[in-house]
Amino acid sequence: MEKIVEEFDLYGKHYTYQTGELAKQTSGAVLATCGDTSILVTSVVSTEEKNYDFFPLTVDFIEKMYAVGRIPGGYLKREAKPSDKATLIARTIDRPIRTGFPDGFKQEVHIVATSLVCDEDNAPDTVAVNGASAALMVAGAPFAGPASCVRIGRSKETQEFIVNPTYAELENSDLDLTVAGTADFISMVEAGAEEVSEDVMLEALNFAQKVIGEFCEAQQKFIDRVNPTPMEYKIHEADPKVAELVTAHQSDMDACVNDADIDSRKTKISDLKASITAEFTEEEQTEWAADIAAELKLLEKHSMREMVIKTKKRIDGREIKEIRPLHIVGDYLPRVHGSGLFQRGQTQALSICTLGMLTEAQRVDGIEPEKERRYMHHYNFPPYCTGEVGRMGSPKRREIGHGALAERALAQVLPSEEEFPYAIRVVSEVLESNGSSSMASTCGSTLALMDAGVPIKRPVSGIAMGLIKEGDEYVVLSDIQGLEDFLGDMDFKVCGTEKGITALQMDNKAKGLSVELLNEALDQAKEGRAFILDAMLKAIPEVRPELKDHAPKIETIKIHPDKIRDVIGQGGKVIKSIQEETGAVIEILEDGTTRIAAAAKRAGDAALRMINDIIHDPEVGEEFVGEVVAIKDFGAFVKLTATKDGLLHISKIANGRVRSVEDVLDIGDSVEVVITDIDRSGKISLDRLNKPDAPDGEMKPDKPYEGFNKRR
Repeated sequence: MEKIVEEFDLYGKHYTYQTGELAKQTSGAVLATCGDTSILVTSVVSTEEKNYDFFPLTVDFIEKMYAVGRIPGGYLKREAKPSDKATLIARTIDRPIRTGFPDGFKQEVHIVATSLVCDEDNAPDTVAVNGASAALMVAGAPFAGPASCVRIGRSKETQEFIVNPTYAELENSDLDLTVAGTADFISMVEAGAEEVSEDVMLEALNFAQKVIGEFCEAQQKFIDRVNPTPMEYKIHEADPKVAELVTAHQSDMDACVNDADIDSRKTKISDLKASITAEFTEEEQTEWAADIAAELKLLEKHSMREMVIKTKKRIDGREIKEIRPLHIVGDYLPRVHGSGLFQRGQTQALSICTLGMLTEAQRVDGIEPEKERRYMHHYNFPPYCTGEVGRMGSPKRREIGHGALAERALAQVLPSEEEFPYAIRVVSEVLESNGSSSMASTCGSTLALMDAGVPIKRPVSGIAMGLIKEGDEYVVLSDIQGLEDFLGDMDFKVCGTEKGITALQMDNKAKGLSVELLNEALDQAKEGRAFILDAMLKAIPEVRPELKDHAPKIETIKIHPDKIRDVIGQGGKVIKSIQEETGAVIEILEDGTTRIAAAAKRAGDAALRMINDIIHDPEVGEEFVGEVVAIKDFGAFVKLTATKDGLLHISKIANGRVRSVEDVLDIGDSVEVVITDIDRSGKISLDRLNKPDAPDGEMKPDKPYEGFNKRR
């Protein structure tokens, strides 16, 4: 294939698609760019049909540090496992692409997006999604494209929408909305927002759909120039006997599905599926294993959907808008900095908040401008939370995605570093799950933050909405459980405060999702969020006024930059000694901002006092209780502060004539002194207060010193 390049401009930014020069042994390869950000996206479609009961699509996003002109950190100095951000981008590609393949397509598809250049102005994620669609279409794959992905921001000043805003433009935006789909329907949504209204979000979604259509049109022009040959493929068709035998048990499945208890329902459905499978011969079970599994899933799906559409009742007996029973407990664990237990039906999340110094913020070694993350939310979903046996290890893509959603929802209401100079980590342990565990972790994390005394702007609650759509009939479900998500048409998660939306995520399997339907879902979600938030505030009515006893207390002071070296000391000797002696942790920034953290207030106060002693510039007239640190023939040197000594002349040591300093003072003695003079070079002269009589008593006593308070 010859090299083909399509260039176009949309909404003030320049884009290109290029194929025919790079990675020519793939099924399709496209170099997609926005500005200088360049992502090579390859697609490989195998010719072998797999005997799976699912579509075998794999998506990888590969971060290359050379893309931003940096050498990777760590010992190996090469890229290792994907970062959380790379994993999230891979999910962003997967979600709109997966829905574009026909049911029954069982050939493996592998999409790899590699960051070649990242200009640190234009984000790579939307470029990668658009490149993936183009790479599949260049390959002639059976993909219902083109599909496109756009990011929508909104200027805080003008309130105008921005298409694919730069990182700088996002800094001044109250909305970060990523939407993917085709010219006809939206398939995926991710959003973070500064408490925007449902009306604003709906307007942004409607605008995004229009913009996606324009990007799809530009992509189609590129594909028309390539004129790819459609790939030969076949759609797997099961033996008619499989569907005939399985669907004969529809009424039996209807009875099994209509059970409110998840454990009982799962047992009944599992037993029925086993009995249906047993009706096939052993040879048929081996040959048709994937087909039988797929048909049994359709049997269950049909029963659940028919029940909802026809009766407007759900599998657990709830009404369409009804929220499952809530159990909410704040301050659940002792000693931790903050905790909250949130349970909704059979989904339970325990969230724990930990506070630390800002130096404990997460360092981000990636291809985007973000270099540090002060707020971290981690979500764990162990096998036991669904009553299963499984292997535990590093977090899976789903766990990373759900954690990122909760993090995005709560980041909008956190106090600034100036208001609350802490690094904040929240861990949500999902202990039991039957759907909406990410929303349970969002609610539980709000409880944990409030219990920890983090002064959030407003509490956040979250709810997962679902959809069952058959033809023109549809039902929007509030607070969906696992089966309604698995067998439904939409998973629409909405988080926010009483003021507005802070985060949103949607995966849609239903074609032709109208704006009116989205509006209904947002309004219904608002009602559900308010109900849940009211229950949360009964458990913790407001942010606790003080931090817990075991949480670090941070005192912030400002010191002159010239004094930093005095506090740190040669080789860090001074600051290390303060930390070892007091147990406090000290952080000093280049501008002199100094933060002192300690679990016990007295430790922090002691460290603060020692630092103040170091940075203090003594003045004439100040009184001190100092320690004799050196003795000379002409007098004694007295330590006034950690960095300042003064000379107590022999004539000022006692009332009367002193032949030798050692006759009156020894090293280590404490003496009360006052500063009488500081010369141009900074040398300090002292006079002793409350002088004793000299050993020989030959001279008259000096007049007592008056008029100054002692600095002790």
